[in-house]
Amino acid sequence: MSEDILRAAVPMDEDRDINLRPKFLDDFLGQTKIKENLGVFIKAARERSESLDHLFLIGPPGLGKTTLAQITARELGADFKVTSAPALDKPKDLAGILSTISERTVFFIDEIHRLKPAIEEMLYIAMEDYELDWVIGQGAAARTVRIPIPSFTLVGATTKAGMVSSPLISRFGIVQRFDFYASEELAAIIRRSASILNIEADDDAASLMADCSRGTPRVANRILRRMRDFAQVAGSGRITKDIVSAGLDKLEIDFLGLERYDRAILRSIIENFGGGPVGAETLAISIGESADTLEDYYEPYLIQSGLLQRTPRGRTVTEKAYTHLGLQGKRLHADERLLF
Repeated sequence: MSEDILRAAVPMDEDRDINLRPKFLDDFLGQTKIKENLGVFIKAARERSESLDHLFLIGPPGLGKTTLAQITARELGADFKVTSAPALDKPKDLAGILSTISERTVFFIDEIHRLKPAIEEMLYIAMEDYELDWVIGQGAAARTVRIPIPSFTLVGATTKAGMVSSPLISRFGIVQRFDFYASEELAAIIRRSASILNIEADDDAASLMADCSRGTPRVANRILRRMRDFAQVAGSGRITKDIVSAGLDKLEIDFLGLERYDRAILRSIIENFGGGPVGAETLAISIGESADTLEDYYEPYLIQSGLLQRTPRGRTVTEKAYTHLGLQGKRLHADERLLF
């Protein structure tokens, strides 16, 4: 079987320091409600020596869905297998994985909203009855046989819950939605990561990095690594508030965590489209990005920060965006033009 389809280990992403991932629920910081509920479900399944009910994780990228799936397998004492929906090209790919799993295995499918219909249909039966439908022969001689498979836990993760079909969602017994992290939670994550990486970081420096991390642990760890570089080259090796302030200026990250493209999106709506509304495709073209990148990476945080709104007619900026960019005067002028 192709290594692109199945990997026994968690895939490497932009968090190159893979040891920064927490290994157990107690080490997982933030998402308190999810953690508490999942801890109960895992303990109950373990005491009954059963596989955990299928788990559906929803949330923007970088909030810890893959990490939580791996923790779930470790807490259950079960095998962990991982793939992504685009890697499952044909039903035989899914059948090949499920026919080789052991009892109570945790099977993680990332970006599950991108499953092909034929594979999704096969997955329905596997999730409910722990059997695989397989067609033997061709033409008039073709017949379907059901192959039993061990009970397992499917963990599906998605950044676009609205694109997952209702029949698939209904087969998950546990559905958890991730929220963006609070600054205090991110500061604690940064301090934990700094201790693992043997970096000295002041508390006020950790708080400043947390404020600029877009509510996302992946971004927080990325900023920490960059500040480590600045502290090593331009400082004494210790991350201080001054080092962080200077480093963020060089990276063009402001105090709200907005990067250059975030500000470009807001400025494009204001300067090119009169503050909106403007469609996603048009806006993406105006900043030289794809619509998917705009909707998946940039928009969630801009909306969460109260800088951008989605309306039935398109995207519009808020008063807070004008204030943040220092464009209050331009907003007043635009409003006056509309009046007259």
